[in-house]
Parts: sequence; structure tokens; C-alpha cells
Amino acid sequence: MKILVLEGDGIGPDIVAAAVEVVKAADRRFNLGLELEVADSGLSSLEKNGSTLPEETWGKILAADGVILGPCHTAIYPAPEEGGINPSARLRTGLDLYANIRPSKIRPGVAAHVKEMDLIIARENTEGFYADRNMHQGSGEFMPTEDMVLAIRKITRRGSEQIARQACELATKRRGLLSIVHKANVMKVSDGFFVDICKEVADDYKLEVDEYLVDAMAALLVRKPDYFDVIVTTNMFGDIISDLAAELSGGLGLGPSVNAGDKYAMAQAAHGSAPDIAGQNIANPTAMILSAGMLLDTLGSRLSRPELLEAAKQIDEAIDAQLNEKNGRTPDLGGHIGTDAFGAGVAEKVRGGT
Repeated sequence: MKILVLEGDGIGPDIVAAAVEVVKAADRRFNLGLELEVADSGLSSLEKNGSTLPEETWGKILAADGVILGPCHTAIYPAPEEGGINPSARLRTGLDLYANIRPSKIRPGVAAHVKEMDLIIARENTEGFYADRNMHQGSGEFMPTEDMVLAIRKITRRGSEQIARQACELATKRRGLLSIVHKANVMKVSDGFFVDICKEVADDYKLEVDEYLVDAMAALLVRKPDYFDVIVTTNMFGDIISDLAAELSGGLGLGPSVNAGDKYAMAQAAHGSAPDIAGQNIANPTAMILSAGMLLDTLGSRLSRPELLEAAKQIDEAIDAQLNEKNGRTPDLGGHIGTDAFGAGVAEKVRGGT
């Protein structure tokens, strides 16, 4: 099984190295048969190849079973025609990674802003308000006059059905509660369409289904986060409320995600590249390690390989054990160990099963 590693920018190489060490530990313990290869990407690739995502790398992506993508500093990328391709957007649309799955839960030893939380946000990943991924050609934003900008939002039946089914499948394995988040009181046609489709899909499952306006959901995540189980929503709403949920549970440094389609899957931490602390060995690799674990879990479910599922479970448990150690956390969580030491600690726990 081939896993392609794209290190990204900023703290990307630091935290990806920690995640790769943990994945290799799981590979050895559970005999997963993984082949990990690092390919050119990001700003280093731009300097070397003239592109942040060269065609050679794209070919390797298509040949891989899964991808680990480090955070990218896309804000300073040149225009796409000058080689500044957003790897995340290209992979999400080019591989039809329609589901962005973002869990948030309280972790032992980590100070959180709420007492209880264990939920998953299933975010539609390829359309919505995202101007760089909702048109066949060109951008979803355009400027008819110098005093006016218009933006197009795309909601399709296929996109809505896909993410709704992913969310329902997740809910059946958990507490059986599906919460649909939208703004159909204002965007009556587009969000109304999304809500109706989600309900149609949910009718195929034995679930409790409720719905909330996105602004109400933002408040309720603060007030009663323990109530929610699986939340399904559109692209931009999911991006925003998943960051809120991550911060409430202890910070974006703990926020993992997996981007999944029917054929491909990609691990990606929910946070950015933090260039101000790059190379200082102080970045928190928790989200990146957990994302890699989610990738193994996704592949395990898809390929019916229980050893991959067990490896993912062990990585999650090893993270909890590492975070719960008095001297086992990075500086952002009040600890004193470096990125590499954190990764080494988690890897050792995966190897030893503690």
C-alpha cells in the first residue's frame, strides 16, 4: 500500500515528520505493508520545479492509495499560471474528495473551554461558496464593475447526497444523532435544497435527525457541545464551525481531518502552516498525527482490513496517553518538549501498545 507524503510549508515538514514516524511505528507493529514516499510540493517545489504541485507529483498522487498533506502557506503563493497551485484545493477537486471529516473531542491532560465534547463535523468539500472549486473553468467570484463583486454558490444533488450519506454512516457507528446545519431561512433555495436532500438520505437510516441555523449552531457548540454527535453541513459553514469546535476542545493544534472520496483519501491537519514558528521544533504535531491515523482508518474501512483499523485506534490511544503525561506536551499546551520528542513519544507508545 502506497502512501504519498507532501510536506507542505512552514511547520509542515516538522509535523509531517512526526506523523510519518508514528505511521512507520504502526506499520511495523501491525505489519501493514506500507510504502511511504515523499514527493515535491509547496514553496520548496516552487523554487526547484517552478510549481508548488508539479505534474510528476500529481502522477504519484494518482498512483498512491493515500496522501498525507502538510499545511501550505498558500497566502504567499504566486498565481496558478505562475506555478502557485493550492495543493489542498487541487487534491480535493481533482480527486473528488467530497467529504471533509473533522472530529473534535476532549483530550486528557489538555485544558479545554468546555467540559464535554465528542463530535464529528462532516463538511461537504468540493462546492458551496468556495470560489476556487465551484466552477468548471474560471473563478466563482467575478467583478462586473469596479464597484461590484458577485460570487456564485454551487449546491448539487450529487454533492449533497454524498456528504449526507457519509455523515449518516458515521452516525450509525456512534450515538445515532445527525444534526443538519444550514441557513435556509435566508438562502431558501440553495440551503433548502441541501437540507431536503440530507433528510431524504437520512430516511434510509435509523437515526434521530434535527437541524439548526448555522448562527444558532455556533452558539450551541459553546452552550451544550456534549449534545451533538455528527453534524453535516456545506463547505464554508463546515470550515467555520469545525474551527470553533476545535478551539473549544483545546485548540486547532488538536484538530485532525481526513478528506475522502470513493477512490482516494488524504490526511490533512485542520490548522495552517504557522511560518513564524517553522523550524523551531516547537509546533504541536497532534493534529497531523491524528489525521494520519484517520487516513489509516478510512483505508481500513474501504479495504476491509482490520489491521489498519486497529492501527488507527492505537494511534488515537497513544496520542491520549502522550497528552496525559505531565511532561508529554508541546509548549502551546503548557509543556516543554519539542515536535520531534512528541512524535517519538507517540511512536514508542504505538510500538509498545501502551
